[in-house]
Amino acid sequence: MVLVSGIGCSSRLPGYMSCFGFHGVHGRALAVATGIKLVRPDLDVITVGGDGDGYSIGGNHFIHACRRNVDMLYVVMDNRVYGMTKGQPSLTTEPDWECDIAPGGIGLRPFNPLSVAIAAGANYVARGFSGDPNGLADLIVAGIRWPGFAFVEVVSPCVPFRPEQMGWKKLVRPAALSVDQDRAATTALVLADDGFSLGVLFRGERAPAAPASKPQISIADIEREFALGA
Repeated sequence: MVLVSGIGCSSRLPGYMSCFGFHGVHGRALAVATGIKLVRPDLDVITVGGDGDGYSIGGNHFIHACRRNVDMLYVVMDNRVYGMTKGQPSLTTEPDWECDIAPGGIGLRPFNPLSVAIAAGANYVARGFSGDPNGLADLIVAGIRWPGFAFVEVVSPCVPFRPEQMGWKKLVRPAALSVDQDRAATTALVLADDGFSLGVLFRGERAPAAPASKPQISIADIEREFALGA
């Protein structure tokens, strides 16, 4: 197994695990993880990050990782605030949340990562809660085992900068959404949800992207390519 991360509070995770790890640059964790999995399909590849690393600077990689459907797992710990840089709004922050740099709130509709993941082609989409470690572990294991690109959003309070998020433990609940093969119908249900429904929300049947076959190249072939002409 190899654990890949970008930049942020959650991206410190590889340093605490007993497995291969790669701490990459901001927003590029999925690109690194995709390369690892395609070159070493025998490895279980897990990528971790936060809402800034995964959806903002890494948003383009997120969309195309769902589209490519490489067989790996992406876990995003979303606290709806940029905690590492001391409490600015993120792209999943509620429009009316106030802070020093956004008095009155930012007034923008929050980004909905689960609907984007389903629409873009992810094969497994789920939401867990950091206050329910056993339930979250089950979602992660199921995501690793499901073929194709699996995405688990973790509702993860950041109490130092958003103490009101302590109330999230009273808001989370098992999802009433059905696991549906219809991407359009499931996307509509996720868009109408308040963001606190937990569980597997979608499982698809797309075939995972296969690693490219490796050409058989000998040392002699390489030497001939670099040989100088007469």
